[in-house]
Amino acid sequence: MVRNESKKELIRDKRKRQKRQKIHLMVFLTLFLLITTAVLVIWKVFTVQNVEVKGNEHYSKEQIEKFVLSDEYAWNSLYVVLKHQFLETEEIPFVDTMEISLKDPHTLKIQVYEKGILGYLYIAAIDQNAYFDKDGFVVETSKEIIEGIPRVDGLNCEKVVLYEKLPLDNEKILKSLLTATQALKKNEVVPEKIEFAANGDMTLTYGKIEVWMGDEKNLTKKILRLPHILPQLSGKAGILHVEKWTENTTDIIFEGQK
Repeated sequence: MVRNESKKELIRDKRKRQKRQKIHLMVFLTLFLLITTAVLVIWKVFTVQNVEVKGNEHYSKEQIEKFVLSDEYAWNSLYVVLKHQFLETEEIPFVDTMEISLKDPHTLKIQVYEKGILGYLYIAAIDQNAYFDKDGFVVETSKEIIEGIPRVDGLNCEKVVLYEKLPLDNEKILKSLLTATQALKKNEVVPEKIEFAANGDMTLTYGKIEVWMGDEKNLTKKILRLPHILPQLSGKAGILHVEKWTENTTDIIFEGQK
């Protein structure tokens, strides 16, 4: 009797094991099929066919695409998105960050946030240009010259540290520089060059025209006059005297040269 009961119990245990094995096999096959299907979908469906780029000024759409789609798996749109979200990617000069997302499985959306550059100084010690932002921090050093960004001359700056403030001894001059570069950009009258004299007076250069701005007094208000005056001087050469302008003395004189 005991023998029969033991035999039955062994049979029941065997059947339970077989049932568990069948369940495990079914779960494994289901997961395998799901994973295989997902891989096939990712492989076949998520392919880069279109790229939309916004926010780029310094780099062209084609250059941004080349930066982003830079490795052998970059044909897969989902891979590109995940790579830029979870892995450290190579820094792009003059670009702060990029947001990459999927518009659809075949279309990548790239939002570019470029570094807010307002001007640059040439630093002889490193034979490179130091580009600075609205707060006076050095955001990039490069031998490249960016069109539309003014060069700043006349300042004593022998060395710079990336992501630190321009090491100018005269805080007054730095404040004047930052005020001017922001106002010039806002009013769309960015010069080719900004030059400081030893006494702190500022001169702006537009082709063959020099604009004498004087010191930091009424600087923003002086710059506000330039969009109305400079178009009238197109093709001419000479000196535009704005240095003595005040709210009470509003005369602005152009000293032409032949």
